[in-house]
Amino acid sequence: MLSARISAIASYVPDDILDNEMLSKMVDTNDEWITTRVGIKQRRILHKEGAGSSYMGIKAVESLFQQYNVSPDQIDLLICATSNPDYRFPSTASVILHGANIKNAYGYDIQAACAGFIVALQDARAYITSGIYKKVLVVCTEKMSSMVNYQDRATCPLFGDGAAAVLVEPTDQQGVGVIDGIFHVDGRGRDHLLMEAGGSVLPTTHQTVDEGKNFLFQDGRNVYKNAVTDMYTATIDIMKRNNLSADDVDYLVPHQANLRIIEAVSSRAQFPAEKVLVNIQHYGNTSAASIPLCLDEYKHQLKKGDRLLLTAFGAGFTWGSLYLIWDL
Repeated sequence: MLSARISAIASYVPDDILDNEMLSKMVDTNDEWITTRVGIKQRRILHKEGAGSSYMGIKAVESLFQQYNVSPDQIDLLICATSNPDYRFPSTASVILHGANIKNAYGYDIQAACAGFIVALQDARAYITSGIYKKVLVVCTEKMSSMVNYQDRATCPLFGDGAAAVLVEPTDQQGVGVIDGIFHVDGRGRDHLLMEAGGSVLPTTHQTVDEGKNFLFQDGRNVYKNAVTDMYTATIDIMKRNNLSADDVDYLVPHQANLRIIEAVSSRAQFPAEKVLVNIQHYGNTSAASIPLCLDEYKHQLKKGDRLLLTAFGAGFTWGSLYLIWDL
C-alpha cells in the first residue's frame, strides 16, 4: 500500500519587516505589550504594488524547484490553501500554476483558514495513496496584511505575510510520511472570527468600507479559549489513536497564532519547550502558511524518522491534528 511523504519543502517571505517599534507609531501599542501577550517581535509585509498572495506562492514554488531540482512538468496537481485569494475568481491555484510555468497539472484552492496546511496535506495524501496523482504541490500563501485594519490595536500586531510549498509524493516504504489526521469544523464559531463584508451575504459597498467590515474581525477571548481547547484535544486524540505518548513524539509543530496559545497547548499535552517548534516571533500569524514556514525553517534540525504532530485552529471554527513521520 502506498504512503504519502513530503519530498521537498521551501518558503518565501517578503523583505519588508514591520517590527513592534514601527507598529507603535501606527497604532496605540508598544513592544512590551505585544511581546508579553502574543510573543511576536516582527512580521513580514508584502508591499510590492499589484502583488497578491499568488506572488509569494510562486516564489515559494520556484524556490522548491530550484533547491530540489524538480521540473514544473513533473507536477500533477497543485492545492492552494489561502484565506487571501488574489481574486474571488479565478482561483489563486490557477494563477500560481501559470506563474510557475506548470502546464500539465490541475489545481484548486481550499479555504480552511489557519488549518489550511494540514487540511491540504490530508487532501494530497488521499490523492497520492489512491494512485490518482503522483506529484502534488501543496502551496500555502497568505497576504494577511490585505485584510488587517492597522488602526485596530487588538488584531494588527498579530498577522504577517508569507508562503510555503511542499511536494508530496508516493512511497512504498511503510511507517513514513503522513500517517494519520483528525479534522473538525464547527460553524457556530463563524461570528467570532470572520471578515463580515465582501462575500455574497454582504457585498462590498461604501458603507461596509466606512464601517470597517472589510477587515478581519476577531473576538480574541473566544478564539483563544477555543483554540487552546480544540488544538489540545485534537493532539491528544491523534496520540491516543496511534498509541503515542509525549515521549514518543520528537516535535510538536503548532499553528503559529499566539505564543500563549502555543505554550498552553504544549503544556497541557506535556510537551517540553525543546520539543515545540516556534518561529512566531519572526513572522507573526501567517495563517495557512505558518506550519510549513516553521517546518522549512527547522528542516535542517529534523531527521529522517522524526515523529511530528502538527496541529492548527482557525476560522470556521476549523481545527485538527496530523501525525507525520519525517522522510526528507
